[in-house]
Amino acid sequence: MTAPPATAAVRGSNLILFLVPTVVWGTTWLVIKFQLGLVAPEVSVGLRFAIASALLGGWAALRGHRLRLGWREHLDCALLGVLLFGFNYVLVYRAEQSLTSGLVAVLFATMVFWNLLGARLAFGTPAPRAVLLGAALGVGGVGLLFWQELAGVQGDARMVEGVALALGSTVLASAGSVWSQRLFARGVAVVPGTAVAMGWGAAMTLGWCLAHGIPLTFDPRAPYVLSLLYLAVFGSIVAFVAYLTIVQRIGAGRSGYTAAVIPVVAMLVSTLFEGYRWTPAAAVGLALVLAGTVLVLRARARAAG
Repeated sequence: MTAPPATAAVRGSNLILFLVPTVVWGTTWLVIKFQLGLVAPEVSVGLRFAIASALLGGWAALRGHRLRLGWREHLDCALLGVLLFGFNYVLVYRAEQSLTSGLVAVLFATMVFWNLLGARLAFGTPAPRAVLLGAALGVGGVGLLFWQELAGVQGDARMVEGVALALGSTVLASAGSVWSQRLFARGVAVVPGTAVAMGWGAAMTLGWCLAHGIPLTFDPRAPYVLSLLYLAVFGSIVAFVAYLTIVQRIGAGRSGYTAAVIPVVAMLVSTLFEGYRWTPAAAVGLALVLAGTVLVLRARARAAG
């Protein structure tokens, strides 16, 4: 029996909202490389979200969205900014100073489980067996994708610190996803709320830089400027508005599966632009992630219908 047209339309739009941040964030791994160099990573994060906040806020104003929020709403948006648009990114950049990108990707994929746990604790949302199985397949697949890098990892104090920072970042990002679900359920619109939260995240990140003596420098060269604009417009505005909208619709638990698919997109991008060579283990990992995606998306469709 076919689904009613309205239901099919909602499912189709949910799929698009799932794919947009997955594809965009999968490309940002490559683009971020052009940000590293003269400007401290923390400063680049602050600039990225400051630009995104200004552009998104301007667009929201033109569309007639209410941008003047009460002080309680500002506090809620400030918390979202800290969790999702600020310090989690700082922790990721710092983790990558001592860990390989592959290990960071695997640790980032654990956000799938943090989101499911957070949704359970905050909203009492149960995780269907298909979603749990899909999450396990996804994280396991990501591990196989980066197996060559993981096999060469040797434990030391610096690596332990990096793992702690990376896991801390995923916990913060997951908490931000869960908090956004609660925030937008209270009536704050996604677009203006995201713009304000990004502004708070940028302000607090740049303030943190000033407090720790990190110079607020800027690189005027084209690679840095163009990559910064790409990260602000596509990596922040487009991807986060789509992601937070899907969180609002289906909850933080299931939407967190993007964390398992993003590394796959990153590897496909690396194949095109960096000459990445696929191994049998990586191919199996890709198949596991795709299988997990099918399970989670089907579970979403049933939940939506």
